Amino acid sequence: MGYEQYLKDLLRPLRVYRLENSYNGAELAAEGAALDGCGGWLEALEREMLVSTAQGPGLDAIERLLAQKPVADTLQRRREALAALLRIGGDSFTLEAVNSNLKGCGLNAVASETGQPGHVEVRFPDVPGIPERFEEMRAIIEDILPCHLNILYVYWYITWELMEKRFQTWEEVECMALTWEELEKLVKEEETYCAG
Repeated sequence: MGYEQYLKDLLRPLRVYRLENSYNGAELAAEGAALDGCGGWLEALEREMLVSTAQGPGLDAIERLLAQKPVADTLQRRREALAALLRIGGDSFTLEAVNSNLKGCGLNAVASETGQPGHVEVRFPDVPGIPERFEEMRAIIEDILPCHLNILYVYWYITWELMEKRFQTWEEVECMALTWEELEKLVKEEETYCAG
C-alpha cells in the first residue's frame, strides 16, 4: 500500500472530504507520490547506514572516516573488514584481538609473539611469497598493531626438499616453463606432464 491510499484511509472516517475524482483526491495522490519517493530514499538511507547491509555509498562514507581502506575483493568481505577496522579500540591489543582484527580486515595474516619483548612476527599462511597488494596490507597491519612493536614480516617459499619430493628430474621443472618467482611460489600439489 502506498502513501496515497494510506492518506485516503486516514481521512475517510471523517466523511468530510470527497476522496475520489476530486481536487482533494488529486492533492492526496500528489502528496502520496512525494511521500512514496521519500520512503524509498529513507529505505536506502537505512540500508546504507548499517555496515552489515550497506552496498555502496554507506561503505564509501565509512572508508573516508578511516586511515586505511580494507583489502577486500567482495562486498561481504569489505563489510567484514570495515566492521573489524571500526571495532579496533584501546582494548584491542591482545594477541587474540589483533589476529581477530587482521582476519576481520580481510587479511590473510597471522601475528605471533617472538619471545623477544617488543617484537612480533606477521606471517601470511596461505600465500606463498610476498602477497599481492602487500603495501596496502602492510599499512593496515601497522595501523592495527601497537606502534611501539617491531614487526618482522615472514614469507615462505618452496624448499629444495619439497622440490626433490615433487620432481624426479630438473627436466620436469623446465617443462613447466616457470620463471624463478613462479617456481618459488610453486607449493601446491599439482600434476604436471611434459609433452615431449
